[in-house]
Amino acid sequence: MKGHYQLIIGGARSGKSALAEQRALASGKSCVYLATGTPGDEEMALRIDNHRRRRGDEWLLVEEPLFLAQALLANHAQDRTLLVDCLTLWLSNCLHNQTWDAQRQQLLEILPTLSGEIILVSNEVGSGIVPLGELTRRFVDESGFLNQALASICHRVTQVVAGLPQELK
Repeated sequence: MKGHYQLIIGGARSGKSALAEQRALASGKSCVYLATGTPGDEEMALRIDNHRRRRGDEWLLVEEPLFLAQALLANHAQDRTLLVDCLTLWLSNCLHNQTWDAQRQQLLEILPTLSGEIILVSNEVGSGIVPLGELTRRFVDESGFLNQALASICHRVTQVVAGLPQELK
């Protein structure tokens, strides 16, 4: 039996992660938090620690900064909710490691085959100015293309602005 897929998008500090966590817990299934961020500096380590404290001990934690499709494949189950937070950190990791094209393709191929509940969290980065650098422009472009592709696969798409969810699909 195939799963149910959600995409939650929003800007930085919009409340998208908190909403995703609420929905995962409300599913009544065991919850797996699939974290893509790495503590590359003190500020990021603090962000990760804040997310961990907010979630508490109810979650199984899987940390995977690059091979997201494989982590989803290894952890999905009909009685589980997988929460991926966040796709834009994963995208950044893949771009820096020059694995983006292959990893993106694997995710888009594997996602529709997974069972259980899958909640994907992504930043909406395309509403600002066009960045100056080539890599940052590619990041914005690829993020937008990824969000569009996932929105077409997902059963539910929610945009969060100022902590308020807006149902798009």
